[in-house]
Amino acid sequence: MGRVRRVLRKPVVIGVLVAGMLAVAAGLVWFQPWKLWVNETVREAVPTAGGPARPGGTDGVRTLATGELISHEHRTSGSVRILRLPDGSRVLRLEHLDTSNGPDVKVLLSDAPVKPGQDGWHVFDDGAHRSLGSLKGNKGDQNYVVPADVDLSRYTSVSIWCDRFDVSFGATALKPV
Repeated sequence: MGRVRRVLRKPVVIGVLVAGMLAVAAGLVWFQPWKLWVNETVREAVPTAGGPARPGGTDGVRTLATGELISHEHRTSGSVRILRLPDGSRVLRLEHLDTSNGPDVKVLLSDAPVKPGQDGWHVFDDGAHRSLGSLKGNKGDQNYVVPADVDLSRYTSVSIWCDRFDVSFGATALKPV
């Protein structure tokens, strides 16, 4: 009888160990905790019509809206500008961005109000929003094309948004210039 119990325990122990290892592997893939220690810096130039953009738009590049990022789930800072290029295309520009890295982080245009603190964590998936793509890096300066069919009068804020956990890392209200 004692030998039968030992023989039955061995497959159960192996099964529990295998299940535990699979759970740890799935958790690592899902949470990607190493990204908390890995920074990705991007240094894209300001899109221009042959020179640096000037506030008055004298080079043909015009600033349509601006904002300063506030922190939500993760400490986040930097500024946002929506630019209209001479050809009529628009670009959302993140400047001096400094936030945490994470899995599945996006740049969203949204109609949600920007609220400080925990109240702002979950507001950006409730209303209209448009993803401009995956965050290129958690630090630096970067440009995101705003599709021609996006009505900027409808979107009043920008969020650095983690799709994986449905939470805003940081956000800003857009103020027309």
